[in-house]
Amino acid sequence: MEAGAMLPPGAGRKMRVMVAIDESDGSFYALQWALDNIIVNGVTATNEPSQDTGMVTLVHVQHPFQPAIYPVGPGAAAFYTPPNIVESVRKAQQENSAAILSRALKICNDKMIKAETLIMEGDAKDMICQATEQMHVDLLVVGSRGLGKIKRAFLGSVSDYCAHHTKCPILIVRPPPPSTSSRP
Repeated sequence: MEAGAMLPPGAGRKMRVMVAIDESDGSFYALQWALDNIIVNGVTATNEPSQDTGMVTLVHVQHPFQPAIYPVGPGAAAFYTPPNIVESVRKAQQENSAAILSRALKICNDKMIKAETLIMEGDAKDMICQATEQMHVDLLVVGSRGLGKIKRAFLGSVSDYCAHHTKCPILIVRPPPPSTSSRP
């Protein structure tokens, strides 16, 4: 191999896997699937044991809070969101993000896999793509909520956007089909 040639992911270094986590069951299913099928007991799917394999980056993106300005009265006086309300909402967002990532970290710890967390603020689609590029991620894992074509057209799909805009391979994990067993 020539000097300065790039090694493929997993050759001589650990594979950097990022899993996008939100409050949905689909994202936690994707995390579980990735831990079971990509990173198992500190060995990557390439079966190359290493001192430092088994690290996953968990990324959660919270929506930015936009304080509102409301026109009030006939003179169009403005009403601004009080600072204590703004601070209260931001604190609640941080607590929610911490709870989501805590649940994800517990799943990783139960499998004895090291994980680091990253909380970002902004549009999830853009921030996840940006994080994969900045951290030189080898594989992005995202869950799928299973939106139909119409809902996906109106709401957008984070997984679909990332599949078209991220610069690394992406694995979209669909949730398992609902149980069809009927109870007597």
